[in-house]
Amino acid sequence: MVIAVYPGSFDPVTYGHLDIIYRASSSFDQVIVGVLCNSAKSPLFSGEERVNILKKVTDDIPNVTVKQFDGLSVNFAIENQAGVIVRGLRAVTDFEYELQMAQTNRVLAPNVDTIFLTTSLEYAYLSSTTMKEVAAFGGDISKFAPPLVVEAIRDKMNL
Repeated sequence: MVIAVYPGSFDPVTYGHLDIIYRASSSFDQVIVGVLCNSAKSPLFSGEERVNILKKVTDDIPNVTVKQFDGLSVNFAIENQAGVIVRGLRAVTDFEYELQMAQTNRVLAPNVDTIFLTTSLEYAYLSSTTMKEVAAFGGDISKFAPPLVVEAIRDKMNL
């Protein structure tokens, strides 16, 4: 059985993230979505809120689970007996950083591979940051995330 982890902050999850999750779920026996809780960041949603949102929007994918973690993604992979870390790439600018991280992870854990999935073209422009900025200025974010996420953002931002 091949277990993959897909780590990220998911603050909040977008259709781009879900695209990667769905595609990874068809390539691996189990996909564990790891919600990174980094105390150095000030997220819009708490780790628990992000986990709950992700569980709801992925509940139709039987081989996907969602867990919260802190620390290194490669350690999260090892703790979950995952042989693969999945990373999504939107543009060439993502690649340089992700390649460096993949190489570092390979040094730390030689048995854990990193697999890059390019985001579908329709979501290549999309990021959680962009979605939050558009929402903050009253823009329509319904094309960026599922209705449950859109509603959660509006509630959190008092829109």
